[in-house]
Amino acid sequence: MSAEGCSVSSLPGAGLCWYLGLVTAAWWAARAAWCLLSGLRVWVLGSGAQVGPRLGKWAVVTGATDGIGKAYAEELARRGMGIVLISRSPEKLDVVAREIREKFKVETKTIEADFGKPEEIYKRIQAGLEGLEIGVLVNNVGMSYNYPEYFLDIADLETTLDKLININITSVCKMTRLILPGMLERSKGVILNISSASGMYPVPLLTVYSATKAFVDFFSRGLHAEYKSKGITMQSVLPFFVATKMSKIRKPTWDTPSPEAYVRSALNTVGLQSQTNGYLPHAIMGWVTTSFLPIATSINLAMKMNKGLRARYLKRSKQN
Repeated sequence: MSAEGCSVSSLPGAGLCWYLGLVTAAWWAARAAWCLLSGLRVWVLGSGAQVGPRLGKWAVVTGATDGIGKAYAEELARRGMGIVLISRSPEKLDVVAREIREKFKVETKTIEADFGKPEEIYKRIQAGLEGLEIGVLVNNVGMSYNYPEYFLDIADLETTLDKLININITSVCKMTRLILPGMLERSKGVILNISSASGMYPVPLLTVYSATKAFVDFFSRGLHAEYKSKGITMQSVLPFFVATKMSKIRKPTWDTPSPEAYVRSALNTVGLQSQTNGYLPHAIMGWVTTSFLPIATSINLAMKMNKGLRARYLKRSKQN
């Protein structure tokens, strides 16, 4: 038999396999090119220029006295928006409001509200927002566990469950209900709902927190589909670790940014992504944990990490 007779192309099915291989390679190349162009558009060309006073004079920020919420309030004030700060501590509210007025020369307004007590606050918030032209709402207020723990072993479980649901879920729905109608009347507005990377897949030992943040993500993306044609932008923001009091991380690093650095980056994605990790290193981590790794592996890794954190916390508690 000649060498030509033994060529791969003459084998049964070889032509089809070659064709399928070519199509597969072309598909992956096209997908890689699309991801590269999308990344360039978001992380290099994005400016967040649409987020500012042209949407409305006022921005409303919940959980506005610390961390990411305070950083959003300051950045929106820097862009010229008046800021309504909503939080539970009147002392902190007064301090932050004064700082923003003096630094950015914009109007501020404060509303004291404990989102863990929903029966007491929403009528008062509605009254405090009456007559304001609100262009941006940042639903930032949130609560997590004190430390990773098994569901039935969470301290004061019934009260903690109520607080997690009221603060992380009810607040997002109720604040959106209060502010969205005014945005619809003007056919413009931006609502930024701060979820968490913990809402991208189940996180054992932070299970309830993780589930509430998954709700925020689904709620945001669903409403964006409902209202984007009416001029309203909804965005689900899913940060990994940021150097805040809530994360108990003090020193920023390249992958754990300061709240200010994170918010500047996240605002640049508004209008370009309805679901964002907000910060390029976080976007890479999000891609790895949800697209590259099997979800079961991500869950197992989270379980292992949180078991370690739990053990260290309990050890320190015994020593104290």
